[in-house]
Amino acid sequence: MPAVVFLVIGIGVGTALTMLNGILGPKRPNKAKSEPYECGLPSEVRKSFRFGISFYLIAMLFILFDIEVVFLYPVALQLDAFGVFALVETIVFVVLLLVALVFVWRRGALEWS
Repeated sequence: MPAVVFLVIGIGVGTALTMLNGILGPKRPNKAKSEPYECGLPSEVRKSFRFGISFYLIAMLFILFDIEVVFLYPVALQLDAFGVFALVETIVFVVLLLVALVFVWRRGALEWS
């Protein structure tokens, strides 16, 4: 129940501040403000710009390995409760991750060109 109350309060405060910003905030749009920018500098990327496949491949591999590492966290917290079986399964899981990483590395998927 405390988590639900905390969640409701968080959503309420976030919604209230967003609405107040829309109501009380200054509204002075101009051409410079509507231009896309990146890190405070004008963007040189055109609408027809396309990212290479290597960008997407590296992004997917990052997400894949990142999510798999997240699965290790609960097991690490409760390793005593799970016993030796969980430790062996975790070692097998990490070895499979390393095999997959070596495979991807040797195939050249991590090369940025």
